[in-house]
Amino acid sequence: MTSQATKERLYLFDTTLRDGAQTNGIDFSLEDKIAICELLERVGVDYVEGGYPGANPTDSAFFEKKRTKKAAFTAFGMTKRAGRSVSNDPGLRLLLDAKSDAICYVAKSWDYHVKVALGTTNEENLEGIRQSVEAAVEAGKEALVDCEHFFDGYKANPDYALACAKVAYEAGARWVVLCDTNGGTLPHEVEEIVTTVIEHIPGDRLGIHAHNDTEQAVANSLAAVRAGVRQVQGTLNGLGERCGNANLTSLIPTLKLKPEYADRFEIGITDAALADLTNVSHVFDEMLNRAPDRHAPYVGASAFATKAGIHASALLKDPKTYEHVEPATVGNKRRVLVSDQAGKSNLLAELERLGIAVDKGDRRLDELLRVVKERESTGYAYEAADASFELLARRVLGEVPKFFDIKSFRVMVERRFNAIGELITVSEAVVKVEIEDRMLMSVAEGNGPVNALDIALRKDLGPYQPLIEDLELVDYKVRILNGGTGAVTRVLIESRDNGTGERWFTVGVSSNIVDASFQALVDSVVYLLIQKTRGEVRPIAATA
Repeated sequence: MTSQATKERLYLFDTTLRDGAQTNGIDFSLEDKIAICELLERVGVDYVEGGYPGANPTDSAFFEKKRTKKAAFTAFGMTKRAGRSVSNDPGLRLLLDAKSDAICYVAKSWDYHVKVALGTTNEENLEGIRQSVEAAVEAGKEALVDCEHFFDGYKANPDYALACAKVAYEAGARWVVLCDTNGGTLPHEVEEIVTTVIEHIPGDRLGIHAHNDTEQAVANSLAAVRAGVRQVQGTLNGLGERCGNANLTSLIPTLKLKPEYADRFEIGITDAALADLTNVSHVFDEMLNRAPDRHAPYVGASAFATKAGIHASALLKDPKTYEHVEPATVGNKRRVLVSDQAGKSNLLAELERLGIAVDKGDRRLDELLRVVKERESTGYAYEAADASFELLARRVLGEVPKFFDIKSFRVMVERRFNAIGELITVSEAVVKVEIEDRMLMSVAEGNGPVNALDIALRKDLGPYQPLIEDLELVDYKVRILNGGTGAVTRVLIESRDNGTGERWFTVGVSSNIVDASFQALVDSVVYLLIQKTRGEVRPIAATA
């Protein structure tokens, strides 16, 4: 076994916010990108590629400030246009001016595309790569070059594909990334071609960027690592255009846990971050308003599930029979004849993560476990709603102050013509709350029923009003859990304290979308009040 001191370093480059944004049906807002960036920091990747400054207002706004604390914040864009100087290329200037640590250029490395897509000569393309890399280095930024369609280009004209990679390296690029852009290359081809490239460029300056069109992206990435590359690109949950990219939620545990890689390489993912991977994967899916893939390797709900019968019997005697890694190492859990004790262990781990100290022998854990299972069976999902789970746990444990009681709420939606003949929709909400035996009623109009409820709820909370002045609802997602007229609706709300920058998620479930929304809104307010009053303000009354 290789000692820790002599292990080679592998670097993880995440392109969820750029390549992943090209997924059908995905459209990241600025708030989405900020939240996902924080999630990626939680994972511990080395690079976060945030998007393409200048391509759209969202990406431009995202690069107005540095968004990472640990990872290298990376801007993506094209190399210098043919026929223009570095100083006279607006797109290149936006990359150089972006508040990023690094620039990842996309460069044509297939001579066919140089002619057809760029309409220039092979020589001019090489010169554009060289000048772009030099400009990034001169600007004090780390330079990366994504050699687009490298493997197809290599098969068509190996000398030119290599020339593109070599000029990037010789110009000072920290990483020359070999891209399987259409996902059609097979693992044995990747390994053979990378082995040849390493004769010209050191492996510790090479990366792999694999697409998943033949379900080989993870395998191709591992093949490239075996051949010598030392940077791996991918996305959370394999997001990406067409069939997606190499899935980091599969690559990370493979590199971290499988001896062939773990004994030779070190990655910047801690054991604690690895144990958080399942939660991160599910939180990300909830942010996208997608159901998590139950059969996803490592992190799926069925990844360590075994049906009853001889498999279950063997599993109970020796978990290694059907589990290639310990589920807890990736934050997942075994699902076969789950005992109360196993359930408590998972619950205790989550409570510890939230900073809630409970003795494992506390009988209230049985009640909390029962309530969680009961609520999940009705549609609640707490993976992406930590704030709601924390409130639920504290309520069962008797630790939630009673700030106010909701007595009733009402929402009216009116569609009518206004004074100048325009057809408009007006929403009005009325919320009644009781605080210290005082009944307070607030009325508000909004641009929709949820907005009106949000404004009315936070319009007058008596002595607590100053504590919620910085509260803002920043995102709202709805999922229909079943069909028919009696459909159950789950609402996920993201809130932010503009004073501290803290964000949190709350969830509500009901057959009535307004009721589900109001549940999540109330949880959001109560969660903030708990944070604000902890050790500072004495709550009005404690729950029984």
